[in-house]
Amino acid sequence: MQFCVEGSLFWTIALFAAGLLLICLSGDRFVDASVVIAKRLKIPQIVVGATIVSIGTTLPEVLVSATAALQGSADIAIGNSFGSIICNTALIAGVGQLISPAKSVKTKSVVWRILVFLAAALFVFATGLIAGRIGRIAGVVLLLLFALYGVLSVKIPDDEASEGDIENERLPKTWVAVVTLFACAAFLYVGAKLLVDNGQVLALDYLGVPERIVAVTLIALGTSLPELVTTVTSAIKKQGDVGIGNIIGANIFNLLLVISIPAAVTGNVPISNEALYTDLPIATGLMVLFAGWMLIAKKGSRILGLLLVLAYVAYSLISFM
Repeated sequence: MQFCVEGSLFWTIALFAAGLLLICLSGDRFVDASVVIAKRLKIPQIVVGATIVSIGTTLPEVLVSATAALQGSADIAIGNSFGSIICNTALIAGVGQLISPAKSVKTKSVVWRILVFLAAALFVFATGLIAGRIGRIAGVVLLLLFALYGVLSVKIPDDEASEGDIENERLPKTWVAVVTLFACAAFLYVGAKLLVDNGQVLALDYLGVPERIVAVTLIALGTSLPELVTTVTSAIKKQGDVGIGNIIGANIFNLLLVISIPAAVTGNVPISNEALYTDLPIATGLMVLFAGWMLIAKKGSRILGLLLVLAYVAYSLISFM
């Protein structure tokens, strides 16, 4: 079933925007409900932060890519993954540094995460280079790497982890959280369908550009909006030194989870030459610039933020041109 209206630009844009809105609102509430259930079950706070919240914030990208792969739109599935990494690193982290540069950076939190990211990026590149696709075996390997990352996130103390008193929190009732969880999951699915179906129509019928371009720009930006809002809010509150590891962690999830699930389910997610030789290297290069600057200077900078934002604007313009 296609969630789009053929032959109407107005309704295509409206439904595309509705998909973005559903994903943003439902994703945020899905995370909240997941955390409530985890706390009710007495799951440790560090496990909640390192796994449940992280998975929840990446769920929009996972659903969009999985939906696209099942519909045979590999360019959207792969483009959304690589595009979200570019958006997270260049736009979201860049805007955060422009508003409130990180005053100090704990190197341990950054080093091991960037090493995991580079290893995952190298594996995806090598697999794409050799096979031209991410098959079911490669998808399972990425899922195993994701599980390993989850374990490391729990085992390795996070310098940037915030302490909170959850004993005195007034949590909603468990049944309310469960109902909210399932309702948000349904809305996320509908939002993903609206985004993919109407993104395809926009790309092919109205913009005259490949699906990949819409995926690495509009769809990637849309699925990253919750992270953008959170980053800007934290920066305005002068908490710019919090969340460096989270940006890198989100990008790791985009490589390990967003690609692996469609690959494991469909058994075949082709990678185009443009995605392999342009989008993935740019995403990796931006990550090296971002993390390298933080490790060398041990603090953020508005100059870094400006460079990252300009890189994102240039990438988007060149992609459409």
